[in-house]
Amino acid sequence: MHDLVERLRAERAVVVAYSGGADSALLAVAATRALGERALAVTAVSPSLAASERAGARAFAREHGIAHLEVCTDEADRPEYVANGRDRCYHCKSALFDALAPLAAAMGARIALGTNLDDLGDHRPGQRAAAERGAITPLVDAGLTKADVRRISAELGLRTAAKPAAPCLASRVGYGDPVTPELLLRIEEAEAAVRELGFPVLRVRAHAGGTVARVEVPADDIPRAARLREPIDRAVRGTGFTFCSLDLSGFASGRLNDLLPIVAVRSG
Repeated sequence: MHDLVERLRAERAVVVAYSGGADSALLAVAATRALGERALAVTAVSPSLAASERAGARAFAREHGIAHLEVCTDEADRPEYVANGRDRCYHCKSALFDALAPLAAAMGARIALGTNLDDLGDHRPGQRAAAERGAITPLVDAGLTKADVRRISAELGLRTAAKPAAPCLASRVGYGDPVTPELLLRIEEAEAAVRELGFPVLRVRAHAGGTVARVEVPADDIPRAARLREPIDRAVRGTGFTFCSLDLSGFASGRLNDLLPIVAVRSG
């Protein structure tokens, strides 16, 4: 934590792109400690942000005295984002920076992202947008991996220490299928419904134009999910999907980047 705080003290002011996840939460706490009122955490609000994540980000900021704002971003109005190519995240991050730039300019601040060292090896077009806009990555500068972020957060007693990763809802849509507010809402509702059945860690991936839902749960939970296939199927199809499949490979972050072929089956 010391290295992170010292890195942030080198800045005149920062605007933290704050989603409420483990990385941005630790960054917001550290920025507040380092810079006080010269640190501002900003949450981007759009159809790709689940309501539960928005509420959690608000609550965490209140708990830790973090100056916090919400801004609406317009990525859903950008054709390049809606088209959902491999560079979707680039257009999403560009919309984020367009919304944060006026705040940063008013504060004389730089935009800080919660990117950690482990993120650098993944397919993340948003990193290109960040580099183009001059955003900083203090966690990387401090040499912190995801494990370091969780360890430091636990030492500080932050409730985000063990928080499962919760990337934007658009990351659940198969490349090439349009990203629409309606589909994102169905994904959010489907994940909430399966979560209520006792699966706190999961993804519902949408394919085939939003007709197929592929449910991922951790490998150890697959036998239980198979036993509960009928209530899972009802819950998911109740949100508007035509087919529901259970991915026997198990949950893994970034699975859509593998572009694996999908075979869906409908129960009953």
